[in-house]
Amino acid sequence: MAVCCSLLSHRANIAFSCFSAMFRFWRMMLPVPAMLGRKLKLMTRKERRQLGQSCRSKIRRVDQAKWDSKDRKHDVIDLLLASQKGRIPSLLPIKWSHMLASPFGFFRGAAPVMAADLAPLPHTGLMAQICGDAHVQNLGAFEAPDGRLIFDINDFDDTIIGPWEWDVKRMSASLVVAGREAANSDKQCKNAVLAFASSYRVWMRRFSRMPMVELARFQIYREIDPLRSVLRKAERATPMHNLDTLTMLRGGKHVFCDQKPTQYHLPQKEADAAVSSLPAYMHTLLPERGHFFAQYRVEDVAFRVVGTGSIGLRDYVLLMFAGAVSDPLFIQIKEEPASAYASYLPHSPVAAHQGQRVAEGGRAMQMQSDIFLGWTSIASRHYVVRQLRDHKASIEEDDLKGSGLLEYAEMCGELLSKGHARSGDPCAISGYLGNSDRFDQTMATFGINYADQTLKDWEKFRQAAGAGKIRTAGPGPSAKGR
Repeated sequence: MAVCCSLLSHRANIAFSCFSAMFRFWRMMLPVPAMLGRKLKLMTRKERRQLGQSCRSKIRRVDQAKWDSKDRKHDVIDLLLASQKGRIPSLLPIKWSHMLASPFGFFRGAAPVMAADLAPLPHTGLMAQICGDAHVQNLGAFEAPDGRLIFDINDFDDTIIGPWEWDVKRMSASLVVAGREAANSDKQCKNAVLAFASSYRVWMRRFSRMPMVELARFQIYREIDPLRSVLRKAERATPMHNLDTLTMLRGGKHVFCDQKPTQYHLPQKEADAAVSSLPAYMHTLLPERGHFFAQYRVEDVAFRVVGTGSIGLRDYVLLMFAGAVSDPLFIQIKEEPASAYASYLPHSPVAAHQGQRVAEGGRAMQMQSDIFLGWTSIASRHYVVRQLRDHKASIEEDDLKGSGLLEYAEMCGELLSKGHARSGDPCAISGYLGNSDRFDQTMATFGINYADQTLKDWEKFRQAAGAGKIRTAGPGPSAKGR
């Protein structure tokens, strides 16, 4: 009886969580106020497109290109330092070194700067679930629940319900910054942004005409040249491969390799706290997925430094086995602070638990997510929980040379458009974008201008490091592949 009651309670918690998430989304997404009841009047698709077109009176498409650093009300260095509050101070020099390595390394770690830059700019007021940190290396390959490798947006640390333009502008700038580092000319980078924006616009129009059920299950499985190397790497990144590369045998037991300062074992009390957070996490899984997870037992726990923007946050990795060495599972319990955009969108209807915000944001934008994606808390801090490196891989600098940048840009446009169409109103967004390339040209201008600004900010960052205002961990490693 106790087991049955526990299972019923688990199902009720999941159902309530799903209902709450849906209510938060639709409260923001409905294009017109609607009264709940037996008769719910919805706008037609034509009316929603007209609503989007009317947003041009708020901001013309050509005006989306505007960017002037003279309008800034913040100092870049002060803002970056302030955004690290609550992080582990001893790890921050590693982050600063990554950002010091190149303009794109800086761009990856400077999401709070771009959030502050985008916030005062006019926008349409059309909202969607945004990635928040949309850039060329935050898309990657991973294994779907059905076992197939898919390519999609895969980083949602800064996700929030906000203006769709913010994602489009950040991706546009990233294509130029990363494109330049891959030795592409400014003309090639501009053409890449044009291809990205055109793909976004064309696909948004297609999504606006799809039946909702077809949109809900739309997934990209095809390959393009820049993705083939990513998918090959993802095929190799199996749990058994991870067991060979991340662990070693000690006394007949598999344990994580100590590779300070990026991976190391913890004091027992801290490791126990991470393990103790798993029961609460399991209540965020669907019951059948919780059943499979319950077959695993923790073998070892370590601390791991990941990414660029996330460095300084607490990140635990767990090695687990389901009764056999041939059945390992690697779980990541990653601390999640508030989105970099949260202070600029105080009424955004997202979960108060930051790990839940990240998990639900990913589910909103992706058709398929990690089967073990969930959330938990440790000592009042919020964490997202997911598999570590299960068939995961991302784009490399060499993949973005020449025609590779153009092909990849088109894929970025399709994926970002899909994420926004799933969670926002594709008819209204498509109505605003229209059929001409006016918005595409605007994003190309913005992308070049903001990439130029990123270079200036990086130079200022280098000067601050040289003056000792920012302490780095020695020569910055290459920003590639993080």
